[in-house]
Amino acid sequence: MSSFSFDIVSEIDKSEVNNVFDQVKREISSRYDFKNTIAGIEWLNDNKNGFKVLGSSEMQIEAIIDIIRKKLSARSLSQKLIDTSKDLESSNMKFGKELPFASGIDKDKAKILSNSLRAQFPKLKITIIGESLRVSSSSKDELQNAINKVRELDLDYPVQFNNFR
Repeated sequence: MSSFSFDIVSEIDKSEVNNVFDQVKREISSRYDFKNTIAGIEWLNDNKNGFKVLGSSEMQIEAIIDIIRKKLSARSLSQKLIDTSKDLESSNMKFGKELPFASGIDKDKAKILSNSLRAQFPKLKITIIGESLRVSSSSKDELQNAINKVRELDLDYPVQFNNFR
């Protein structure tokens, strides 16, 4: 009896995120309400693991985050990709906010997702491998139902499905 499987991962498409960064930077430079201000976007660090948004007011920061969300959705990327939970930093009338990327499924999130799938589909075999989950079954239909179930869940991180076998 053959066994089928797929992986549940949370990965970032670096080239698409790079395009989002360039588009946001271009829109900030062309918008009238950002002229002659410090409004801008930078990479969070050399590894490009997130964005750092700069502005002269909280309203500018929120407007730039809104632009980022629009550009993400225009490129078919999940808005859950950016973590907006960090606090706003301010000094000398300058505001900044770090938006790290949410990637990888940590052990706790993997266990919660695994338990949720096992409760719904007891015949599935789920293995946590690093920052991903391998879901196996002898039935392709059960795997398709599991994928649909994961898509229905309201997770606070983006998920993709790959390595279909």
